[in-house]
Amino acid sequence: MKKDIILAGVGGQGILSIAATIGLAALKKNLNIKQAEVHGMSQRGGEVMSHLRISDSPIFSDIIPKGQADMILSLEPLEALRYLPYLHESGWIITNSEPYKNIPNYPDIDQIYNEIKKYKNHVLINADEIAKKLNAPLSSNMVLIGAATHYLGFEPKELEDAIKEQFIRKGEDVININIQAFREGLAFAKEYILKK
Repeated sequence: MKKDIILAGVGGQGILSIAATIGLAALKKNLNIKQAEVHGMSQRGGEVMSHLRISDSPIFSDIIPKGQADMILSLEPLEALRYLPYLHESGWIITNSEPYKNIPNYPDIDQIYNEIKKYKNHVLINADEIAKKLNAPLSSNMVLIGAATHYLGFEPKELEDAIKEQFIRKGEDVININIQAFREGLAFAKEYILKK
């Protein structure tokens, strides 16, 4: 198994929690992981990007070469487009559809969606809306992990176990709402692919 994942979004959206959750699932399977430094965390609303590499064989670099990423997993649609040069031609774009308009000249959202939809392998999900319906607006990152599950190489239970471990200190209610968010994302992605 080998997965090279670009994590993208803006500061404060939960990129670190995504990396930690997927990383915990990988460690439990005795896989090798490397993660490049997360950029932009010092500024809420600033660009954030991280390289996450998972493999059953040794990984020699924490940087994903351009054109080699298996997935762009993004909490913001414009940020997903920013990292397209990293995506392999058969890779997946899995992104939140809700824009985070942190710049005055944010492009037309329909143009952004059209660019994403040019890629056969994509899931465009309003993770923010799903999380809000669960009364858990901070769980959109877990919705996104759920939407990516089929392409990450993990069983849903492996990621749910990682979510439990990630949030154990915050109590049972926080664990349960994050697992519910994860499951909603998982169900959405299954339905989305069937409709395409």
